[in-house]
Amino acid sequence: MTGLPHYPGPDELAASTRGNALVLRGLRKTYDGRNVVDDIDLDVPTGSFFGLVGPNGAGKTTTLSMVTGLLRPDAGRVLLAGVDVWQDPVTAKTRMGVLPDGLRLFERLSGLELLSYLGRLRGIDPDTVRSRAEELLKVLDLADAGTKLVADYSTGMRKKITLAAALLHSPPVLLLDEPLEAVDPVSARIIRTVLSRYTAGGGTVIFSSHVMALVEDLCSHVAVMARGRIVASGDLATVRGDARNLDDAFIHLIGADDVGKGGLEWLGSSQA
Repeated sequence: MTGLPHYPGPDELAASTRGNALVLRGLRKTYDGRNVVDDIDLDVPTGSFFGLVGPNGAGKTTTLSMVTGLLRPDAGRVLLAGVDVWQDPVTAKTRMGVLPDGLRLFERLSGLELLSYLGRLRGIDPDTVRSRAEELLKVLDLADAGTKLVADYSTGMRKKITLAAALLHSPPVLLLDEPLEAVDPVSARIIRTVLSRYTAGGGTVIFSSHVMALVEDLCSHVAVMARGRIVASGDLATVRGDARNLDDAFIHLIGADDVGKGGLEWLGSSQA
């Protein structure tokens, strides 16, 4: 690929980014002749708690990978906090905090050493790094684990230290892929509280999840993705519509109302 087609002009770009933390235009990624992400457009309002939901294989992780600069799109544009992720990747990365699913960490560092190292990589002065790291460890209930090797952390502790790393440089946008998957209830409560405080302070959270109840509880806005396309997007009430809850709306929007019905009549029969 020699370039990304259709770059909007300055006026169109300014109109798109005004009031939005993230703007996607015509974003596409193709594998083996199939559009895994199929020319999607999406606006994420600044200060929102935005959920990206969809069944397995819908294209959520691929989309987030293109947004964060980990995977180059085949077409389209990604504008994060007013910066084009693929035209100015260095600046864009200073404006985002990322918690990808399954991120590998520096196992032989302690939690405090990890945050100190990452802070220095971002050019934050040592005193500020240490102050922020100690405060994050305390708020995330990791103070006692600050001197413990990351290799010995539980799943919940790993999620929390990764969130601390994403918040360390105080970015305007957080991008989280399944941040509460396989996390114990106490750690989940702490993470949810910290994220809610972050959005209350003007930050924007964009996260993917399979848990509709969680999305409905936390999010102000949501986008539903299916077969590589955005099938619904907007504030939570608009996407939910007349459905009893987001779960029912989601099932209807992705066309899965009849999935699991029919057949297996033998399961209800008694056998001698």
